[in-house]
Order: sequence, then C-alpha cells, then structure tokens
Amino acid sequence: MEAKQTVRALLDRLPDDCSLDQLLYHLYVLNEIENGRADAKVGRTLSHADVAAELRNKWRHGAEK
Repeated sequence: MEAKQTVRALLDRLPDDCSLDQLLYHLYVLNEIENGRADAKVGRTLSHADVAAELRNKWRHGAEK
C-alpha cells in the first residue's frame, strides 16, 4: 500500500492541470530517490572524492576526443 499512498500524496501536491508527462516525471524522481535511499541503506554509495575523481576522468577523456 505504500506505493499507492505515495502516488495519492503526489497527486494531492500537483496542480489540477498538470499533464501526464509532468506526473510521470515526478513519479520517476520519487522512484529514483527511493532507489538511492535503498542503495545508501545497504552501503552502495560513493564518496564525494570518488565521484569528483570519476567526473574529472570523464571530462578529461571527453576533451581528448
């Protein structure tokens, strides 16, 4: 029932004239947040330093192309 309650709460917060695309976007965001919380709960996270190093590496290699 938790998913239904989440959707109902979202529908209550969105304006009455929101589009299906907007609704789907908000559902997607809520789902990704929940996935991130579940990952963090079991330790599937990266440190800030690791993320910064990965981005620097990605940017460096992208600039060389």
